[in-house]
Amino acid sequence: MAVEADVSVAELIRALAGGLTAGAITPEELIGHVVKGKTVMEKIPTLFERDERFHVVDRPRAECAWVFDGAGVGTEKLDGTNVRLTVRAGQLVRVERRRNPSKAQKQQGIVDGWYVDTDSESADDKWILAAAGNTDVSGWPDGEHPSEALGPRIQGNPLGLEEHRCVPFDLQAPALPEVPRSYHELRDFLDTLDSRFSPGHVAEGVVFHHPDGRRAKIKRKDFPRAVMA
Repeated sequence: MAVEADVSVAELIRALAGGLTAGAITPEELIGHVVKGKTVMEKIPTLFERDERFHVVDRPRAECAWVFDGAGVGTEKLDGTNVRLTVRAGQLVRVERRRNPSKAQKQQGIVDGWYVDTDSESADDKWILAAAGNTDVSGWPDGEHPSEALGPRIQGNPLGLEEHRCVPFDLQAPALPEVPRSYHELRDFLDTLDSRFSPGHVAEGVVFHHPDGRRAKIKRKDFPRAVMA
C-alpha cells in the first residue's frame, strides 16, 4: 500500500491514524481491509520445498501442513493473468491487475504483489479489459473478487478458449474433490489431469482452499521433468 501511494510506511501509518481519529474510517473498516488484502495478495505458498533447480522435492512446507492433514478443498488452478474485479449491485465498477515487485523492490524486502487500476488507453491492459467486459457479474455478490483473466490473447491461451473472460477464485473455480495430497500421488495426478474448465486441455495445477482463507498451490511444471517422464 505504501509503495502504491508513493509514501513511506511511517507516513502511511500516520495518515491512517489521522483518519481513525477524524472518524473518516472506523477500526472495523480498517481491520477488514487489512485482512482482506492479506488474504488476497499474499503470495500463495507452494506445497513443497524446492531444490537448487527450483523443482519441488518430497518435503512439505510447514505453512502448508493443513493440506496434508486433510483440511480444505482443491480447485483447478487456471493459467491466465491475475486480476481483481469490484462489483456493486451486479455491476462491474473497477478492474485491477496484479503488479509484482521489481528486482529493486525485492532487494528492499518487498516480496508480495499488489493490485493497480487498469488503463483503457494501455495496450498492456487491452485484453484484461476485454475479459472483464465479457464476464457476466450480474449474479456476483458485492465485493472485490480476485479472478483469473483468460482467453485467446492472454498467456498463450493454454486452455484453448475462443473468447476472453474472467473466472473468480471465490465463486467459479472448478472443484477437484478427488485430488490426492502426497508428493508422488500429486505428481502422477497432475501429469494426466484434464482441465475441468476447458476439457481436452491439460490443467495447470491445483489450489487448495482452507475455510479460514489460507491457500496453497502446486503446479504440474513444479515437478522435475525426469521424474514425471
